[in-house]
Amino acid sequence: MQDNNLQTQKTNFFSLFASTSTLICCALPALFVSLGAGASFASLVSTFPFLITLSQYKVPISAFAFLLIVAAGIMNYRSARLPCPIDPELGKVCMQTRQRSQRLYFISTGIFAFASFFTYIVPLII
Repeated sequence: MQDNNLQTQKTNFFSLFASTSTLICCALPALFVSLGAGASFASLVSTFPFLITLSQYKVPISAFAFLLIVAAGIMNYRSARLPCPIDPELGKVCMQTRQRSQRLYFISTGIFAFASFFTYIVPLII
C-alpha cells in the first residue's frame, strides 16, 4: 500500500512536468501574442530557440501530457480508496501523502487546462 502511494506521487510529478511543458511550448506563445507582446515573445525565442522546436510538436506533447494526467487521475482514484495503516503515525503520513498527491494532481490539471485553452481555443477566437 505504501508502494502504491509512492507510485501515485511519482505519476503526479510526471503529469505536472508534462502539463508544464505544454504550458511552455504552446500556451506562452499564444498568450504573448494575444496580449500584443509579440516583440517580447520574439525576444524570448531568440534567447531560447528550442521553443520553436517544441512548438512544432505541440500536438504530441499535449497528447502525452493528457495521457499522463489521465493515468495520474486513475492512480489517485485507486489509492484514495485503499485503507491507511492502523498505526496513528503511519496513518497520518498516509493521509498527508494522499492530500499532497491530490493537490499536485489538481495543479497539473489546471496548468494543462490553461495551456490547452490558450493553445487550441484562443487562436480560433482571435
